Amino acid sequence: MTHTVSLSPSWLDDFPARMAELDRAHLRRKRREVEPQRDADGALVSGVRLCVDGRPMLAFCSNDYLGLAQHPALVQAACAGARAYGVGSTGSPLVSGHSTANAALEQALAAFVGLPRALYFYAGFATNIGIVPALVGPGDAIFSDALNHACLIDGARLSKAQIHRYDHAHLAGLEEALARSTAARKLVMTDAVFSMDGDVADIPALLDLCERFDALLLLDDAHGFGVLGPQGRGTLAQAGLRGAQASRRVLYMATLGKAAGVAGAFVAGDDTLVEWLLQKTRSYTFATAAPAMLATALSASLQLIEHEEWRRSHLQALIARLRTGLAAGLQGSHWRLSESQTAIQPLLIGSNAEALAVMQALQERGLWVPAIRPPTVPEGTARLRIALSAAHTEADVDALVQALSALATAV
Repeated sequence: MTHTVSLSPSWLDDFPARMAELDRAHLRRKRREVEPQRDADGALVSGVRLCVDGRPMLAFCSNDYLGLAQHPALVQAACAGARAYGVGSTGSPLVSGHSTANAALEQALAAFVGLPRALYFYAGFATNIGIVPALVGPGDAIFSDALNHACLIDGARLSKAQIHRYDHAHLAGLEEALARSTAARKLVMTDAVFSMDGDVADIPALLDLCERFDALLLLDDAHGFGVLGPQGRGTLAQAGLRGAQASRRVLYMATLGKAAGVAGAFVAGDDTLVEWLLQKTRSYTFATAAPAMLATALSASLQLIEHEEWRRSHLQALIARLRTGLAAGLQGSHWRLSESQTAIQPLLIGSNAEALAVMQALQERGLWVPAIRPPTVPEGTARLRIALSAAHTEADVDALVQALSALATAV
């Protein structure tokens, strides 16, 4: 059979020009090959010291806020899980993938955050894009903070509910939108710690609005779990909300690949509500479950999160040290450090080109701090997203402050 090759113009021919436009706007992303550094005996070195494209780097880009990703106890637990269960779950949780290790982890997670029940997912993005359409649909209403993470935004779009986007942290605007809505089912959803700004949502005020207007609050605590609250139990615990105080109106979601150092995510709340999500969340029902070896590693991680308070104390000391150092080092510069007291410390630069230039200058000094550009952040607010970890030392932070101070003076 002879195939005729079409010579007419095709939309596929547009991609080179579209890629060139990304380059002109300084918006092309680049992956880097990363591996951990090792000591003379071959053991893994602290996770903030990496080989990036073959070069040693001191990294300020990881969400490993407690420095647990390479902890020997987690590695040993994962290996023990692999020996006990193998390396793959082989099926959906509702078919064959819900291991005893996964079940035990769900019970431990629910107890840890003080809510009746938890459901363990293989990834954070898959959690939010799945649970939002399971909760609301056409004719319902979603109220979403303007700076919410992409997974919440995409989940809202998939739901086909009416979306009300309120200005970031503008609770008066949210209240007005809730009061105007005639929808029978209302879902308010927000990041707990905003991933590119580092500020924390006013959870008690949000919960009060949900009580007044019969709404459910979906709280994405990806960057607070393990770091904030007593024993790292998250922003709900930090706000003094546990058990019956929160379970009826709050659906609490958190990821397990950041402070917990492994992978996956979970959602916790009222038993019936979580059972509904188990039945109706497509990204849970039709996806292969997370391997049991990860659940065993996460169970070990929870123990460290709860009992090693020094990690959070050290992290808070590093945050204060960085902010004090940059307050002095950036005087006279147009660069601005956001008002964040979390491990996320955004340094606003402005233009995409300048943010990339600063990132490159830091890399030449052996420091890896990512430049974040639109559409991740609003136009004109390109920034360096400095992420601190309990694995950093005071000397690490001082090296970054000195480098940024010198670069700011040179601009």
